[in-house]
Amino acid sequence: MTEKYMDAVLFYAPLDIRFEKVKIPEPKEGEVLVKIKAALTCGTDLKTYRRGHPVLIKSTPSGFGHEFSGIIEKVGAGVSNFKAGQRVVAANSAPCGECFFCKKGEYNLCENLEFLNGAYAQYITIPKRIVEKNLYIIPDNVSFEEAAFVEPLSNVIHGAEKAEIKEGMSVGIIGLGPIGLMFAKVAKIRGAKVITAARNPLKLELAKTFADTDKVINAKQYDYIKEFIEFSDEKMGLDVAVDCVGLPEIWEQLPNSVRKGGTVMLFGGCKSGTTVTFDTKRLHYDEVKLVAAFHHTPKYIKAALDMISEKKIDVKKLITCEMPLAETKTALEMQGSSKAVKIVLKP
Repeated sequence: MTEKYMDAVLFYAPLDIRFEKVKIPEPKEGEVLVKIKAALTCGTDLKTYRRGHPVLIKSTPSGFGHEFSGIIEKVGAGVSNFKAGQRVVAANSAPCGECFFCKKGEYNLCENLEFLNGAYAQYITIPKRIVEKNLYIIPDNVSFEEAAFVEPLSNVIHGAEKAEIKEGMSVGIIGLGPIGLMFAKVAKIRGAKVITAARNPLKLELAKTFADTDKVINAKQYDYIKEFIEFSDEKMGLDVAVDCVGLPEIWEQLPNSVRKGGTVMLFGGCKSGTTVTFDTKRLHYDEVKLVAAFHHTPKYIKAALDMISEKKIDVKKLITCEMPLAETKTALEMQGSSKAVKIVLKP
């Protein structure tokens, strides 16, 4: 049998990704081969491109990219719930269901999470566990580009639920990358009053047109902590403040923006090994809660797909442009220089 080849972007080392021809894999038992129709640039992939990733990239060269959707090309032996020709979206991981954390229902903390990389390619093989637990048919009213947003949106829904954002709350968000913008929109959907802060004009505008934010602050011109407090009910401090940047100085500042009994959601991940300092008096006597949210679970993947298909959130507004797969490096650098929010890569 003649071997067939596809275009793919492979990660070799930080700042070294290569557009190459590789063999199209044959799906093994329980696996599904998907022809990718849309893949998205992502902040995590940008960080990986710049400095590698200890979890997603364990050996090199490695497939790269994890937000995508496509059409099933072929199914492996034993796959009965899916067939060739179906439009699908997959999460980039699936829990084992058997470890200590899975038994507690904390599937995002699974000790044996199986990750999926390789979306920057013409085809991708979905592992058996993800086929069984985290592969979904795309509704007819959802485009491939919209479906590719399911994974990042699921993380945001997880974070909003962990922060217990409810109707009538005052919520402040610092950082308006794709995650911050979606966090603002999800908070609005939940009925919160939302103030956002960032520096980039493109993202500040999207806070209005995409997220329907009640107030937008240019953090270059204003003290966002002061503005958050001014925005809150009776100027007592926010109910919830959310970091979507991942810088230690922001983690340390945000507790000053919430009321007594308020919540700080530490959503943006800082570089490994980072340490921060908090005022223990503020946390203890004012009962300020520090919470974090990592990754997603099948529950949140399904919730994200439902939110998109029910047209509660118009993720298309976050797409800056489309580019061919061969220009993945340029696309990542555009996102890294804040010239784009999300770029769709077309194989």
